[in-house]
Amino acid sequence: MALDEETRARLSGVSTATLTTCLFKRGFRNVFLQDVHPVAPGGPRMVGEAFTLRLIPAREDLDTMAVYADPDHPQRKAIETCPAGHVLVIDSRGDPRAASAGDILIARLKARGVAGIVTDGGFRDVAGIARLGFPAYHRRPSAPPGVVFHHAADFGLPIGCGGVAVYPGDVMVGDEDGVVCIPAHLAAEVAAEAVETTLYEEFVEERVRAGDPLPGLYPASEASRAAFALWRNSRGR
Repeated sequence: MALDEETRARLSGVSTATLTTCLFKRGFRNVFLQDVHPVAPGGPRMVGEAFTLRLIPAREDLDTMAVYADPDHPQRKAIETCPAGHVLVIDSRGDPRAASAGDILIARLKARGVAGIVTDGGFRDVAGIARLGFPAYHRRPSAPPGVVFHHAADFGLPIGCGGVAVYPGDVMVGDEDGVVCIPAHLAAEVAAEAVETTLYEEFVEERVRAGDPLPGLYPASEASRAAFALWRNSRGR
């Protein structure tokens, strides 16, 4: 199921915290990628369908710098194949000892209209990546070239990233807290609920700043829902 623009817009305005709560209500506990952080906190948010790339451990007779000259090398092919509006998600086995990508490859993704890149490994040239203003998430910086520890095996298949199962087409959302993976078939309904939840939490934050206690307010009660409805109507929302 393709990600429609209304759902994309809704997901762009809600937090990963809210989304993980909405998914937990549906029985999904393991959707937040572990030890994956924005290269540049405060950068643009990320929303897009997953396009997956799998790295396995390198082997000395196969993985040299020469492999990058092959246009069919799976990493290079993924960079040129990942569709616009999608997120390139790299299974690096949680190994940041060598880079999964660097600023030049990521600049190419940006130029092609890709929505972001995520790995549970590391990126090199992180200062250059930060200057791109492009959503990029990793475990930590890693200067060595990828072939030192990684062999690009294939793309477009289910992977694990940050301890989470990611299937092609799942919807990846990233903010300053990190990255959540939303099963594709749930994206629209989760997005709609998250927008409503975010609006209620805005109301709650306003009441808390005014001195209201949490009981009966958060979680919502019948009385707080009535007050919220009035608050919402008064603001035309």
